[in-house]
Amino acid sequence: MTAKVIDGRKIAEELRKEISKEVEQLKLRYQTTPNITTIKVGNDPASNLYLRLRDKACDEVGIKSNHLEFLENVSEKEVLESIIKLNSDKNTHGILIQLPLPNHISQDKLINALDPKKDVEGLNPHNIGRTLLGDENIIPITPFSVLTILEHEKIDLEGKDVVIVNHSNLVGKPLVALFLNRNATVSICHVFTKNLKSYTFPADILVTAAGVPALIKNNHVNNNAFVIDVGIIKTKDGICGDVDFESVKKVAGKITPVPGGVGPVTVACSLKNMIKTFKNCFEEK
Repeated sequence: MTAKVIDGRKIAEELRKEISKEVEQLKLRYQTTPNITTIKVGNDPASNLYLRLRDKACDEVGIKSNHLEFLENVSEKEVLESIIKLNSDKNTHGILIQLPLPNHISQDKLINALDPKKDVEGLNPHNIGRTLLGDENIIPITPFSVLTILEHEKIDLEGKDVVIVNHSNLVGKPLVALFLNRNATVSICHVFTKNLKSYTFPADILVTAAGVPALIKNNHVNNNAFVIDVGIIKTKDGICGDVDFESVKKVAGKITPVPGGVGPVTVACSLKNMIKTFKNCFEEK
């Protein structure tokens, strides 16, 4: 048996076509173009690549994408002040903070400063809180992409045993809420988990975002498992994920590759959130 390999690029292409149509309708309704600004500090190569991919996707669907760029040594105060200005700017309909940030700038402070209705990445405590309560207005992009892949494959999450190998604020914690909102049974694993295999092997759905190459091997999964690899690791041999892809695909039921799996869908989901923040600027929530 060989797993079905999920084509994230194809899913993303389908999403962009849908989004493009919706953007055209919104432009007519509000007589303006969605205008999104990304705050970027420093010159991280991975961030630059991701921004280029997102800019290209924005251009394809008719969203205007701007960058507000700062040097590595910019003060935290200056970046915070720029966020406050963007919050009150009526011509800015969404704000993203590109990670990683330099050590002297607090990611939490910047995210907390965002106007929740313009928070494209869904990481402001207000939006995280709404997600936890089942009010999924703007949800974090990477968990959103995982959910989108499962929905595309018509997976009914009710009663499913789900294991997430990550407990970060960006992925694991909000993803738990999304699964619980759909009545799945969820286990969280992390660096301190003992006997990882004892959790992952029985799972119907395994989502891993540990950032450890080949962490998940073929003996970690059963032959019906849906394995979603969120890990993106740069190695001397290229980009890989957490999953030992070649061995696991011979065992699992479905699997996402790296690259070409979760990544493209994540970019498309950022566009979907941009539509939400755009509408939030004109509609009371």
